[in-house]
Amino acid sequence: MKKYLLAPLACAAALLPFAAGATDGGGPQVKTHQSYIEELQRETPLDIADPLAVFGHVLSSLPDRVKVYPTENYFYFSFIHQGVTYHGNIRLDASDRDAGYVNFGYFEEYALWRAAANVRYRHISPGDGVKVEALSRLSYRVSFKGKSVIFDLNDLSGVKPPEGMLHASETYIGPVFDESGLQFFLVFNKEARIFHYILNETVKNPEVFDITKVSTRITIGRRTSFAFYKDKLDRQILIGIHETNSFLNNYYDGPFDQLPDNFIEGNILKDAILLILPDYADKIDRFGAVSGESRYAISPYMYYATENDLEYFEGCINDTARPDDEYYQCFNAEPFNNRNADDGTTGNGAATEQPKKDEPGK
Repeated sequence: MKKYLLAPLACAAALLPFAAGATDGGGPQVKTHQSYIEELQRETPLDIADPLAVFGHVLSSLPDRVKVYPTENYFYFSFIHQGVTYHGNIRLDASDRDAGYVNFGYFEEYALWRAAANVRYRHISPGDGVKVEALSRLSYRVSFKGKSVIFDLNDLSGVKPPEGMLHASETYIGPVFDESGLQFFLVFNKEARIFHYILNETVKNPEVFDITKVSTRITIGRRTSFAFYKDKLDRQILIGIHETNSFLNNYYDGPFDQLPDNFIEGNILKDAILLILPDYADKIDRFGAVSGESRYAISPYMYYATENDLEYFEGCINDTARPDDEYYQCFNAEPFNNRNADDGTTGNGAATEQPKKDEPGK
């Protein structure tokens, strides 16, 4: 199995905001350094090595009802304990939540100068005292040690690409709500054998896009550092993720871990993957997962270090004589990512990992 094709089935990422401060009720929320320092200094008794104890603490800290925005059903959180920042998630996986399971993981905040800390993970079951009740197709109540929280999953069942948006060779897989706050249409081009994340411009995306010096067709988001290419159909195709965000395992490491699990119809995703990897017919399930431990990583975009790296796409696409299948193959950055991973410069970051079941990262 090629490692770069795989991503961990369960992931845990969060971005730490400074502690909330005062707001005038109408403008942006103000966050203060004072609150951050005071949170660092506060004594917080918690057995950080015990996933069930940490799960109980997180669940008891939540309001009675929460909204889960990302489409792989991760509810992200962060907290500071004994001066160390931790990030993690509670996940109601589409494959096992109805059987009463909750996926829970957390880890120390990553830093570029040191190796990533191990993720503490627990596949929490009814035997651990957790109760998961389906209130509706996309609403679940999770109860543990006297605390109950309703998790409302993001209902994007009516989200479809506008008429005429898709190329004749493309199949719509489903809507993606990324943890960055951006929304995409996940499509598969069967002739070019490539997936695309196309920005959903029918909704408000909280981002400001700047035109690059590389090309007027390439823009980069100021907050997310996501790079987009306006293709011949005037669609914004995601072509780049800044590599540091992948290393830091944060909200901006790309939508490969936010597939539209609740809205995948039948084997539509599996069939698309098998056009790329036909030998995996008996190895992956309809979500693209292998043995419940790893998942096919849909990450055709580049992990770039500088704006100049994005010239890679222009060098291919500028050949206007290309037929459509070759044109769209230009959006596959896998050769660039693999080349740089091999020479030790930039690389694919955590998408190259093949973690164990008990060590879910990105």
